[in-house]
Amino acid sequence: MNDLLPVVEPLLAWWDAGHTALPWRGTDDPYAIWVAEMMLQQTRIGTVIPYYERWLARFPHVQALAAASLDEVLKLWEGLGYYGRARHLHTAAQTIVNELDGRFPQTAAEWLKLKGIGRYTAAAIASIAFDEPVPVLDGNVIRVLSRLTDLPDDVTQTATKNHLWQLAADLVPAARPGDYNQALMELGQQICLPARPLCLLCPIANFCLARQRGTQLERPVRPPRKNTPHYDVVAGVIWHQEDGERFLIGQRPLNGLLGGLWEFPGGKQEIGETLPEALQREIGEELGIEIEVGQFLTTIHHAYTHFRITLHAFHATHQSGIPQNLGVANHAWVTLADLDNYAFALTDRKIIAALVGEVSGKQ
Repeated sequence: MNDLLPVVEPLLAWWDAGHTALPWRGTDDPYAIWVAEMMLQQTRIGTVIPYYERWLARFPHVQALAAASLDEVLKLWEGLGYYGRARHLHTAAQTIVNELDGRFPQTAAEWLKLKGIGRYTAAAIASIAFDEPVPVLDGNVIRVLSRLTDLPDDVTQTATKNHLWQLAADLVPAARPGDYNQALMELGQQICLPARPLCLLCPIANFCLARQRGTQLERPVRPPRKNTPHYDVVAGVIWHQEDGERFLIGQRPLNGLLGGLWEFPGGKQEIGETLPEALQREIGEELGIEIEVGQFLTTIHHAYTHFRITLHAFHATHQSGIPQNLGVANHAWVTLADLDNYAFALTDRKIIAALVGEVSGKQ
């Protein structure tokens, strides 16, 4: 028997004594739990709450989500980041409605068959909504279990992760597995903090080997962070040659970074290019048109998960050629007033803000 099994009872007692009230708690609706789990991936709870509430108001059930257009789904997700999650929710909803007759999977193994559902998400939904005794392992749980066992191994390695999954599986109880899993995650969120663990408040501190040995801040073990690459990127507000109110936007390919979102066309600057030269080349490759690069508009700094960019936005004018969908999924000529109908990433929303600021300054 696992030496850590006694942690289950005090952890559930701590949960029962007063866990955080959140909009997705207190329900066994698999749809609501699924939406919450997808939104919470790599996103803070406080950021998720208003998005979650707006989402359920607009798409109160899986049929409503399945019937929506991808543009509408992405627009509602706009600003939440990691947009693949929204696309996967939409695709999986259509699978549930069209192929499963609206029936939700009830086991983690069944949830894993849906688009965008990984091992953690499948287990979270199955344990909370259907009381299946399956373990969860997210960043918070990894930290708690690594400290409980004073694990000296690199948690980014496959063998270590497999060990932690097995440990989590050994601990999850047959009764109240959903409450237990949520309690374990909340313990990591509120008590077993990365830099300043609140050990004196921890309900399972007596079982924690890292606390006994004073190694809390050394667990979990991860390799040193690598240097994050940086790229200079250009984007153009390409004005129509004859209609000075309209400009060109493109839709990113559905299967790439920020897939399905709309953007001001452009791309990465290559070695030896000036910024205007890079913009002209990128527009030719993406849309098959020639442009004249005009005044500088704004500079935006942004960090993604694995790289950073400095985005340089310019005004430009369409000179020749008919726009084609070469490196984009679609394109459209729009006015500023039209932009509320399109979903944009944060960097492009900042370009829009700069445009609006220019227009306001001229009035």
